[in-house]
Amino acid sequence: MAMSHRFLIIAVVLIAFAPASAQDKAGVPHRVVRVSDPGAFRPVEVSVAINPNDTDHIVGASQQGGSNVAYASKDGGKSWKTTYMANPNGRVQGDDAVTFAADGTVARTYIAFLGIRTARPTRAASGIIISTSKDGLTWNAPVPVVDHVNTCTPMEDKPWIKYDTNKDSPHKGNLYCAWTRFDEYGSKKPEDKTHIYFSRSKDNGKTFSVPHRISENPGDCLDKSNTVMGAVPGVGPNGEVYVIWVGPKGISFVKSTNGGYTFGKEKALTNTPGAWDFDVQGIFRCNGMPSIGVDLSDGPNRGTIHVNWADKRNGDPDIFHMCSRDGGETWTKPLRVNDDPKGNGKDQFFTWMAVDPVDGSVNMVFFDRRDSNDTKTSVILARSVDGGKTFVNHKINHEPFSCVKGVFFGDYIGIDAYGGRVVAMYHHFTKGPSIAVSAAIYDFKKGTQETQPVAKEVR
Repeated sequence: MAMSHRFLIIAVVLIAFAPASAQDKAGVPHRVVRVSDPGAFRPVEVSVAINPNDTDHIVGASQQGGSNVAYASKDGGKSWKTTYMANPNGRVQGDDAVTFAADGTVARTYIAFLGIRTARPTRAASGIIISTSKDGLTWNAPVPVVDHVNTCTPMEDKPWIKYDTNKDSPHKGNLYCAWTRFDEYGSKKPEDKTHIYFSRSKDNGKTFSVPHRISENPGDCLDKSNTVMGAVPGVGPNGEVYVIWVGPKGISFVKSTNGGYTFGKEKALTNTPGAWDFDVQGIFRCNGMPSIGVDLSDGPNRGTIHVNWADKRNGDPDIFHMCSRDGGETWTKPLRVNDDPKGNGKDQFFTWMAVDPVDGSVNMVFFDRRDSNDTKTSVILARSVDGGKTFVNHKINHEPFSCVKGVFFGDYIGIDAYGGRVVAMYHHFTKGPSIAVSAAIYDFKKGTQETQPVAKEVR
């Protein structure tokens, strides 16, 4: 959910290249680069995607000051350009997500709203918007997935998108979007509920189908642990569409075998002890919302569905993984991914996952406080090359940062992987309440925990 106090900034800036090449704690070379410009106003809610036709082309997005920002690199993450997107209607924007199509088109979604939390707003709106681009800097005119004008009920929130990129899929090229619908945001009335909704585009984001509800068990409207939230779509090798989310029943899952036209019954995968909305010292609000990825490689784990989230089943927030190797019929038990001592009172939070469609590796990024007794926070990349059976934790070479509790810190960070290249993009505090976006770029040898040598940087 975007915060109503953000404001609009419009500019186009060339980002100075400020890399740091180093090895992580496992001795794996990687590069850390500042992505956002020096004047960025608290950019948060970061998503990133790698072009499958050119892995040097990387596109990210975040919200900043209540409007959207796109980041693009054409040199493998060494340098970045930032585009501050126009906001002619003056709506509050946020919850950015990006994904690439097989043809190199990148799509970006976000929420755009006015008037929530206000009894009689002078202006009101609530919608989910998508725009597409070829370079990540120049974007086509925005298209509504759903848009309510002159009302903020229902409230559409937290969308995520995914293209079907599979050569064997009868639905290749479809663009899928899933999100939460609030009957009325913040309502305490028992009759007001949240549900998960879904829409698809069959013409590369030019138009979208009428949204339809895919959840069976509703949540409340308080934007807390009894709210259904965090809907994310994934696509299987034959065009299967999977959607997961979290709510009072824990993590839920549905499946479509007809390109998202209809879905089967909702299935509960696991409870989430401590709930998905939990407190972390120094963070405005925190959560363990899930992400999903499917192995599209030609390897032995092709078709495996992977799910990643955080919960407090061990007393403090940990990162977890589970998977299904039979299309979602049965699932492995939750596996703890962070490798510090269990129950040590240390927080891991804001996790996201990407499954490499070339080598099938499972890659997660998350914030980590295993080495801290206060709010000092590090960033970890966890990687599995055996189909999610085991994970190696790689500590990203980013100086631990202290957190400022009263400052909005977003709801998620981002990661993508393709052909051994892994890009983890995350926001972090810099000085006091200031926030910036950085990226860690790993170039792994396919299917291994080893990376290619990092070239010496020329300043």
